[in-house]
Amino acid sequence: MLGCNGYDVIDMGVMVPADKILDTAEREGAHIIGLSGLITPSLDEMVHVAHEMKRRNMKQPLLIGGATTSRMHTAVKIAPQYDNGVMHILDASRSVTAVSTLLGKEKSVLLQKTNDEYEGLRQQFANKNKKDLIAYKDAIAAKEQLDWDNYIPTKPAVDGVQVFKDFDLGEIAKYLDWSPFFIAWEMPGRYPQVLSDEKFGAEATKLLGEAQKMVERIVNEKWFTADGVIGFWPATSNNADTITIEANGAEVKLESLRQQSKKAAGHFNFSLADFVMPKEKGQDYMGAFAVTIHGAKKHIDQFAAEFDDYNKIMVQVLADRFVEAFAECLHEKSRKEYWGYAKEEHLTNKDLIWEEYDGIRPAPGYPACPDHTEKHKLFDLLKVTDNIGITMTESLAMDPPASVCGWYFAHPKSHYFGLGKIGRDQLEDYAKRKGMSIEDAERWLSPVLE
Repeated sequence: MLGCNGYDVIDMGVMVPADKILDTAEREGAHIIGLSGLITPSLDEMVHVAHEMKRRNMKQPLLIGGATTSRMHTAVKIAPQYDNGVMHILDASRSVTAVSTLLGKEKSVLLQKTNDEYEGLRQQFANKNKKDLIAYKDAIAAKEQLDWDNYIPTKPAVDGVQVFKDFDLGEIAKYLDWSPFFIAWEMPGRYPQVLSDEKFGAEATKLLGEAQKMVERIVNEKWFTADGVIGFWPATSNNADTITIEANGAEVKLESLRQQSKKAAGHFNFSLADFVMPKEKGQDYMGAFAVTIHGAKKHIDQFAAEFDDYNKIMVQVLADRFVEAFAECLHEKSRKEYWGYAKEEHLTNKDLIWEEYDGIRPAPGYPACPDHTEKHKLFDLLKVTDNIGITMTESLAMDPPASVCGWYFAHPKSHYFGLGKIGRDQLEDYAKRKGMSIEDAERWLSPVLE
């Protein structure tokens, strides 16, 4: 139990299953339940927690916060699952006021006001995001047609899997992107412009200086250990939404989702499978990666024990920045060396941040491939847990939290995109391709279902 401004808080840790959270809350007689979302899988888990609270006929208000959450997501996805009060809290400093009110006489007034506000947000979201969908078969017919006849795939220099242990932190630090760092501290604007911002400039400059000093300590004193693994294999597509990888004498089928919204003439309905050569055209290649930062927890726990929240948060944010920088570093080395399809590439760090390179590295769970369950295949292909020690929770979040994984595509026309909403016909086809029940597919794809 941790004291917090006069109230008792149960710290459950990272990505705890819903049943454990609610069992503990009921056993301890919690007055309020709070969930913090730091990674995208936690958003779906929050919806599940709210649903379980309603099923259990619980009465406690549910507070939602954390870097990946938003008022709109809370209103649209979480609040409709639970009838006894759901509130989004923008940052920790505002939680004390909300908790005080929820434990006082004005509780019902605050919850009603919040409910009315969220109903308005739901209407706003529905009006803004209402799009016509086309039949899934028509979406496939509207795929992007790349010129495969004149494309010569580059055979990767690395055959299979390569592991990197205790990668040089100093080299990784060269790839740090500071814009997301400031966003994590709720300072809007890109770096370096944020340093001259009329409102945040002075504070941002001070924060950057302190962060850079901590980066020096992290590198010089080896606070973190960076481990990574990459892999490359022959691959083909089926001219629809399945990519087949040949690994260790077996075929691994990666299933993609396709944009299904109605588009103007001449515009395509994208799928990641479009960026891999169809089997009838020849053999292509595909890659995957996983990177992680070990050691951050030791320093986070140390600062927490010293009640030093500032440096605790600083370590957490910098661990996230280091793992993203590591992913950027290995992607560049893959393009130029390990895969070698862009050996003559010469880009600045700014160019890398703006993604001026050929190829992409989309991550399962993100806009182009929102299904987290494809991570299982990536982990199996790279033997991620055995090689670099990343494990997955029941919600398929990665532990350590400062971990990133994804796929490598090399085609110069490959690009990122947002999937948008999909229809029931694609859901059923996808579930069939994956050998998954409709119920499971609905659970994992709920954010993108029409």
